[in-house]
Amino acid sequence: MMLYKSFLLLSVFAVACYGQSKVPVYVYYESLCPDSAAFVNDQLYPVAKAFKKNLELHLVPFGKSTYTTQGSDVMFTCHHGENECYGNKVHACAIQHIQGNSYQPSISKEDLTLEYVNCLMHRAQLKDGAFPTKRCADEVKIEQWQAIMECANSTEGSQLLKQHGDATNKLQSPLKSVPTVAFKQTYDDELQKLSVRSFRHALCKNLSPQPVECLDLPAGASPVSSLGGSLVAAVALLVARLF
Repeated sequence: MMLYKSFLLLSVFAVACYGQSKVPVYVYYESLCPDSAAFVNDQLYPVAKAFKKNLELHLVPFGKSTYTTQGSDVMFTCHHGENECYGNKVHACAIQHIQGNSYQPSISKEDLTLEYVNCLMHRAQLKDGAFPTKRCADEVKIEQWQAIMECANSTEGSQLLKQHGDATNKLQSPLKSVPTVAFKQTYDDELQKLSVRSFRHALCKNLSPQPVECLDLPAGASPVSSLGGSLVAAVALLVARLF
């Protein structure tokens, strides 16, 4: 009996580790792009929260923008006009300056950045006044909003946005579409189509082993084998009976 329990505990450990794979995902987007906003708000945000342990998210706010340099100055031309250039700088500065709160240790810098970017993308589409830098900071409780605003209105913001531009151009120059989603910083046309249609499916397809969160995908669409799901269910049942 003791040997059997030991074997079972090892199985439980294996299941606990099952699905702990993590994949880097790069999202190339624009601050005022309706398609970018729809993707961030409706797909990226909920999926990133659900798959927090399996997703290494890199946000790249530049899109189809271009830039030229003159000495130390950087001049940008953006897909949706001058206001988008400013918005892209706000995003770049937020990614750089947001820090976790000491009184909320369970909420990381990455968590806060995702919450803030999600709010910015939603609020910016409402077009109800100034860019929502401060409003979203208040909603999400971002302490560094002033540093973000100062950055966006300075050469620091321009340099940070230029870095995102260089990263974008390294992937694809110019981008074929916005948003663009690249797993492991590599563009794949089929994965791009799947990502914008169902980011959750695309993510699960790139996780090996796959986490249990992939198990409830529609029949025929899940990349997780039925064996994996059966293993999780069987071990859970045995543990419940024995302990």
